[in-house]
Amino acid sequence: MAVVSWKEILLLTGLVVGCYWNSVSCGFAFDDVSAILDNKDLRPSTPLRNLFLNDFWGTPMAEERSHKSYRPLTVLTFRLNYLFSELNAASYHLLNVVLHAVVCVLFLRVCRLFLDRTSGLVAALLFAVHPIHTEAVTGVVGRAELLSSIFLLAAFLAYTKSTGADHSIVWTPIALTVVLVAAATLCKEQGITVVGICCVHEVFVAQGFTLPLLLDTLRHVLQGKDGFPYAVLQTLLKLIVLVISTLLLVIIRVQVIQSQLPVFTRFDNPAAVSPTPARQLTFNFLLPVNAWLLLNPSELCCDWTMGTIPLVESLLDLRNLATLMFYAFIGLLAYHSLRYRHSSAKTVIMVSPVFDCPAFHPCVKLFFPVGFVVAERVLYVPSMGFCVLVAHGFKIVSQKGHLKKISWLIIGVLLTTHTVKTFNRNWDWESEYTLFTSALKVNKNNAKLWNNVGHALENQNNYARALRYFLQATRVQPDDIGAHMNVGRTYKNLNKSKEAEEVIPGKKYATRVAPNHLNVYINLANLIRANESRLEEADQLYRQAISMRPDFKQAYISRGELLLKMNKLSDARDAYLRALELDLTNADLWYNLAIVNIEMKDPSEALKNFNHALELNPRHKLALFNSALLMQESGEPKFWPEANRRFLLYVEEEPQDANGYFNLGMLAMDANENAAAERWMRKAIGLQAGFRSALFNLALLYSQSKREIDALPVLDELLRHHPEHIKGLILKGDILMNHKKDTHGAKECFERILRMDPTNVQGKHNLCVVYFEERDLPRAERCLEETLALAPNEEYVRRHLSIVRGKMAAMSAAGHPLTATEGAAVLAEEEKERSVKEEAEEGVVKGGEEGQGADDVGKGVGDEKNARKSSAESLEGVGVDQSESLEGSQPDKRTKGKSTNEIKDIEEKRAAALKRLEEIERILSGD
Repeated sequence: MAVVSWKEILLLTGLVVGCYWNSVSCGFAFDDVSAILDNKDLRPSTPLRNLFLNDFWGTPMAEERSHKSYRPLTVLTFRLNYLFSELNAASYHLLNVVLHAVVCVLFLRVCRLFLDRTSGLVAALLFAVHPIHTEAVTGVVGRAELLSSIFLLAAFLAYTKSTGADHSIVWTPIALTVVLVAAATLCKEQGITVVGICCVHEVFVAQGFTLPLLLDTLRHVLQGKDGFPYAVLQTLLKLIVLVISTLLLVIIRVQVIQSQLPVFTRFDNPAAVSPTPARQLTFNFLLPVNAWLLLNPSELCCDWTMGTIPLVESLLDLRNLATLMFYAFIGLLAYHSLRYRHSSAKTVIMVSPVFDCPAFHPCVKLFFPVGFVVAERVLYVPSMGFCVLVAHGFKIVSQKGHLKKISWLIIGVLLTTHTVKTFNRNWDWESEYTLFTSALKVNKNNAKLWNNVGHALENQNNYARALRYFLQATRVQPDDIGAHMNVGRTYKNLNKSKEAEEVIPGKKYATRVAPNHLNVYINLANLIRANESRLEEADQLYRQAISMRPDFKQAYISRGELLLKMNKLSDARDAYLRALELDLTNADLWYNLAIVNIEMKDPSEALKNFNHALELNPRHKLALFNSALLMQESGEPKFWPEANRRFLLYVEEEPQDANGYFNLGMLAMDANENAAAERWMRKAIGLQAGFRSALFNLALLYSQSKREIDALPVLDELLRHHPEHIKGLILKGDILMNHKKDTHGAKECFERILRMDPTNVQGKHNLCVVYFEERDLPRAERCLEETLALAPNEEYVRRHLSIVRGKMAAMSAAGHPLTATEGAAVLAEEEKERSVKEEAEEGVVKGGEEGQGADDVGKGVGDEKNARKSSAESLEGVGVDQSESLEGSQPDKRTKGKSTNEIKDIEEKRAAALKRLEEIERILSGD
C-alpha cells in the first residue's frame, strides 16, 4: 500500500484552505443557533455528564421533544471551542476546515488501497473541493459528519490490517476497529455503517470471493461435500466479531434513546407520513435526487423539507423513470463487481456500499423516521464513493492514448469549477439572512425558508419586511401552524394586537396540533395576557395545555409567570415546583421560584433557591445580582463578602451594566470603605450618565466624609439630569449655607423645592433657617409659623420658633441689632439633628431610581432597570428568535432597614447634635 507523501498532504491541505478560508468569517446560521448558541451543554458551568445524558441539541434524551441524536463526542469538541473562544464563530469554522483537511488525507490513504497513485489523488482532490460539502464544512453542525468520517476511515484502515502475512487473524486491529466504530457512532449515528464496508472488504477483497464462487462454496458446504475451508472459517470468525460488536452498539444506542423514536411531522418529512405507495415511491426517488446533487451541485439549498420535492404519488409519475435508471446503474455496478475478480471489480465493489449509504437509504427511512427529506451534509460520506467512481472512470479513459489529454482537461475543468462554486457557496453561510435568501433562489415552494428569512429580518427589528415573508409562508403552506403564529407575533410587534389575535390559530387548527406542538396554546396565552382584563383567559389556555400533556414543562413555567403577575403567589410557587419535578437541572426554574419566595416575604427560602440556581449555573446573571442584593439588604455583615463576590461575578458577565458597580459601591459604603465606594460609584456614573442614585449617594459619601466641597459638582450633575430631586436640593442647600456661606444659593435650592412641593416641611424649614441667617427675623418668624402649621407635631419647629421670638424680644430690650451667627448655628444644628432623626425613623438607606430599591435617600439602589425578572427557556421548534419565549417581571419590593452599626452611628450623631443644641440654647438664654 502506497503511503501518502508530505507533498500530497500539503497539496490537499492547501486546496482545502483555498476553498474554505472565507468560511472563517461566517457566523452561526440555521442549525448552528440551536446546537451552539442555545445549547447549555457547551458552557463550562454545565456538568460534563450532561453531554452523555442529552441529545445533540442539549435536550434530555428522555423528553419527547428530544431529537434522539446522540453525539456526545461532537458536542465535546463544541465545548472545547467554547472554552477557548466562547461564542466566537471564527474558531468553530476554523476547526471544521482543519477536520475536513484531515478527512481528505485519510480518504487519500483509503483510495490508495483500490486506485493507483494518480487516480487516487484525483479522487481525493475532487472530494476536497466538491461543493456538496459546504454544508458539512461551513455549517458548524456539520462537524458531526467530519468527526464521524475521520473515525470511520480510521476504523476501515485499521481493519485492513487484521489479516496477517500467513492469512491468520490479527486481533489488535480488529479491537481497534471496534473502538473506532464506537467513536464514529458517538460523533454521528452513520458511523456504524463502516461495519458493512469492512464486511464487504473482508469477503470480496481480502478473501477474493466473487458472488458465483461464494455461492458455490456455500452449496458445497451445505451438501456436505467439503468442510468449511480454513479461510472461510477465519472470515466467518472475524465477521461474527464485527456483527456482535455492532449489535452491542445498537443495543446501547437503543437504551440511550430509551427505546423511543424521535417525533417528526409531515412538515419535516412529508413522505414519512404519506400512505402507500406515495411513501415508498418518494423515498426511492430521493436516491436519484441525491445522486444528481453529487453529479451536478449547481443548485444547492440548506433546507429540502416541506414542499421542496413534491410527493411521488402514482406509478405513472415520470419521476419514477429516474428511480429505475438509478437502480439499473447500481445493478450494473453490482453485477460487474460481484462477478469478476480483477482490480476494477474490487474498486467498484468497495464503491457500492459507500455510495449507497444507509444514512439516506429508503429502507432505513421506511422503518426509522428521519427529520429531513434531503440533507446535503448527509452526502459527505456517500460522496467518497462517488469520487472514487469518477477517479476510476478517469483512470480507464486516460489509459486510452487519444483520450488522455481530454480526460485531464475534463478533470482540470471539473476541479476548477468545483473550487469556484465551493468558495462562492461559503458566502451563503455568512448569516442566516444570506443563507435563507440563497435557498429561496433555488426553491420557492418551501414555507420554512420563507419563515426563516422572516425570522432573520425579525432579528434585525425589520418587522414590516418580515411580515411579508411570513405571509408568503402561509400562502405556500396554508396549514402550517408555525407560519400563522409568526404572522400573529409580527402583528403584535407592529402594535396591531387585533390583527395578531385573529391570526393566531384557533379551533380550526386544533385537529392538527399534536401533544408535542402545544406551543400554540402558550403563544396565544402570551398574547392574550398582555391585556390585563384577560389574565384569567390566558390562565385557562395554560391549564388546557397542561391537561393535554401533564409533563409539558413550558406550560408550568408560563403559568407560574402569569400567576405571579396575578399575585396568586401560592399557585405560582406550586407551578414552579411542578416544573422542577420535571427538570431539577433548570437554573431558571430555581431562580423563578426564588422570585416567588421574595414576593411571599420569605427571603431565607429565596436565598436557598438562588443558591440552587447558581449551583447549576454559577454564571446565572440574574441569580448572581438578586441573591447578592438580598444578602446586602439583610443588614448582616457576615453576608457582605459573599455578596461582594457575586456582584463582582455579575459585572464580569455584564461589564456595561452600571447597576452592578453601583451596588458594589453600596457594599463598600456599608463597610466604611470610602475609597472603594467612590471608585465603584464613579464607574457606575461613567457607564450611565445621570445615574440618579449613584450621583446622590456619591455626594452623600463626600458629605459624610467631610468633603462637602467635592459633593457640590456631583450634586450639580445630579440636578442637571434630575432637577426635581428634592433630597439633592436639600443636601446642596445645606452645604451652600453651612460650608460655603452662600445663603443666596441655598435660598434658591429651598425655594425650588417649595415650588415643586409647597407642603415640604424640610424644605420650608430650611428656608426659614436661611431667613434667620440673613437676619430677617420677622420673615423667619412668619416662615416658621407657616412650617408649624404644616407640621404641628414637630417639636423642633416649635422650639426654633421660640428661639426666634426670644431673639426678637432680646433685640427689642437691648436696642441693638442681632448678630445672628449663633442663632443660625442653633437652627442649623437642630436641622441636622432633625434630618438624622428623620432618616433613622424612616430606616431608608437604600433607594433610588436606577438600582434596586424603594427610595432614593441615603445609599440608594433603584427600581427602574434591575427589577427582578422571571426567566423562561425558549421552545424548540417555534423559532430561534425566542418570540415564543416567556417574558415577565415582578417589581422588586425591598425590605428597608439599617444595620446595627448604622443605627448606632445615627444615634451617636443625634446625641452629639442635641448636646450642641443644648449648649447654644444656654448661651442664647443668658445673652
